[in-house]
Amino acid sequence: MTNDKGQTTNMQFAKRLQPLQSNVFADMDRAKAVALAAGRQVIDLSLGSSDLPAEAHVIEAIAQSLHDRSTHGYLLFNGTQGFREAAANWYEQKFGIKVDPQTEVLPLIGSQEGTAHLPLAILNPGDFALLLDPGYPSHAGGVYLASGQIYPMPLQAENAFLPVFADIPAPVLAQSRMMVLSYPHNPTAAIAPLSFFQEAVAFCQQHNLVLVHDFPYVDLVFGETEDGELGTRKNLSRSLAPSILQADPEKSVSIEFFTLSKSYNMGGFRIGYAIGNAELIKALRQVKAAVDFNQYRGILNGAIAALTGPQLGVKSAVATFQQRRDAFITALHRIGWNVPTPKATMYIWAELPSAWSHNSIEFCTQLVKETGVAASPGAGFGKSGEGYVRFALVHEPPLLETAVEKIAQFLH
Repeated sequence: MTNDKGQTTNMQFAKRLQPLQSNVFADMDRAKAVALAAGRQVIDLSLGSSDLPAEAHVIEAIAQSLHDRSTHGYLLFNGTQGFREAAANWYEQKFGIKVDPQTEVLPLIGSQEGTAHLPLAILNPGDFALLLDPGYPSHAGGVYLASGQIYPMPLQAENAFLPVFADIPAPVLAQSRMMVLSYPHNPTAAIAPLSFFQEAVAFCQQHNLVLVHDFPYVDLVFGETEDGELGTRKNLSRSLAPSILQADPEKSVSIEFFTLSKSYNMGGFRIGYAIGNAELIKALRQVKAAVDFNQYRGILNGAIAALTGPQLGVKSAVATFQQRRDAFITALHRIGWNVPTPKATMYIWAELPSAWSHNSIEFCTQLVKETGVAASPGAGFGKSGEGYVRFALVHEPPLLETAVEKIAQFLH
């Protein structure tokens, strides 16, 4: 075995690390570094990290905590009760389903931590997990760390990027223990109706599967509710994106993961939570207890302020991303790249021109090298993502339009 300096080493590593050697975000990070070293100005559309700031009242809650000596020590589960109650109340107001903050809520260091650790509590070596293809990389990473197997459920445009459960082979289904869904979806930006979630719940109940729903884009849906509003405390109960627990209100097989990274622009603070079946919450809590304590209490205080305070910042963020979506789509159409207009998330999922349809990695590598525009190759999200590229709308419209101009030069 050789290390990254070409030196020979006798160290042996676990086989479970082998599938983790390639990561779409790490690969593009290296490509961006090469472009920067060559003097390119990089317009980074490869990472879905919001460039918007957290709200002032959230920052103030964290700032005040810094001067409170009682927040400087370890934070164990019982010390998170205030946050768990805030999360439960937020969920009940938004979806109308009662949640027990003591047994059905668990704080997390972002939803990614939860989706990556949960397979350790569910899978034995060799068990299958049913994952979306394309899908978010940490979903697969957690299964590999648990020594599980992955059955990719292909997402096709003709099926509105929803999986077809009937296509799962019976032998695979017999060895499966969990299914992971995530809508609004990263990277395709697809949304799923409640009827689809009802079908998923029935399927998982029938086959004794744990149903996991990763829900980071709960608020980033574009459109209006019946009263013409979007994202205000007034209409939290009328979500445009359904919760899996609306299809499984008894929480018989389901667990759902939330983050404050997207709706509240708190990605760097690393705060999320899980809501769902009490036994699944307990099992995930046991895994978490072996890995870490909770994050700094001041961050939880900021999260409480976000969940319980004014929601105008959420409304503003949604409006901002809708404006960026419209500007980017219009610019793409102007250069002859006809991409459907997504109804949710902060992404554009674009089918590549025919010349690049089988090499999204090469497209993205050459694009950033020659123009400085960085995007994420569809193949990095799974085999069924090949032929697509994902653009993250994390800049203001003028810079997004500049990026499209550079893309046009590259294509022609």
